[in-house]
Amino acid sequence: MKIIAVLNGESGTLRTLDIAAFIADAKAAFTAEGHELHCDVTDGEHILNVLEAAAQNPYYDVLLAGGGDGTISAAAALAWRNNKILGVLPAGTMNLFARSLNMPQNISVSIHALACATVQAVDIGTCNGQVFVHQVAIGLHPLLIRIREKYNYSSRLGKIWANFRAMVQLIRHVPRVKTEAVIDGRTIKGVYSALAISNNPYGDGVLPVAPDVQTGRLGFYLAKPLPVSGMIRLFWDILRGKWRSNLAIVEDHARSVQLKTVTHKTHQYMSVDGELLPLPAMLEIQIHPAALKVLIPEDVGQMLKDL
Repeated sequence: MKIIAVLNGESGTLRTLDIAAFIADAKAAFTAEGHELHCDVTDGEHILNVLEAAAQNPYYDVLLAGGGDGTISAAAALAWRNNKILGVLPAGTMNLFARSLNMPQNISVSIHALACATVQAVDIGTCNGQVFVHQVAIGLHPLLIRIREKYNYSSRLGKIWANFRAMVQLIRHVPRVKTEAVIDGRTIKGVYSALAISNNPYGDGVLPVAPDVQTGRLGFYLAKPLPVSGMIRLFWDILRGKWRSNLAIVEDHARSVQLKTVTHKTHQYMSVDGELLPLPAMLEIQIHPAALKVLIPEDVGQMLKDL
């Protein structure tokens, strides 16, 4: 295969590497598997333009993106629309979609895993036509992001600490969003503090990661507003990876969700794969089974022994 890699040199992991040595190692790994690899290194300001140009280049079969969740989400949308295979190099802080694909979190290992990966078809979601690979959320999560971004952090631990500080503020300032949701034809109405629709249902654990991205189903999660004691318990359960047992959370699965914000305000936001966007009054969310071709490593354990 012919692969073009677009690397965000400002992403958390790549900026700490000898990028020239990393690229040389990557090219050697892909060449050894009979592939051709070209690498473009750019910055956060230009990453979208470089990804778009790479996706539209007819010479390449694979668009390999190296960066955080926002970069990977943008690359997935471009790969889907341009009929490219997507390669995911986890170079961000959380790397949620990469975890769903079982990518090693060490990028020096993951680049070798990508070189010998196989092509599989996985699900993606769209929200009002915009592609997402992780989740769409309103209420708590976008507000947490807005508060978190007020703090300076430059590492994964720094981001975790900023998240914790934001959670402390949210305990006393719980958002309330009145919504009407139609889930595969079933209507649910109520006032909620958090709503999330995920690309495939989440597994158990601390991080919201879908262990299977080929179920053909959206995960749908609701949490009603809680008093301070209830919010403390909810956040404690999330931090312990026990959120699914919390009685405030309601979980459902669906192929499509229509979500109307009854108390819609112009300053409200939603998060799409971690990126803040203005919240429309109506959201049309659906899953597209097996719509995206991706590189997925087969046997990481054996590969690690061979390195």
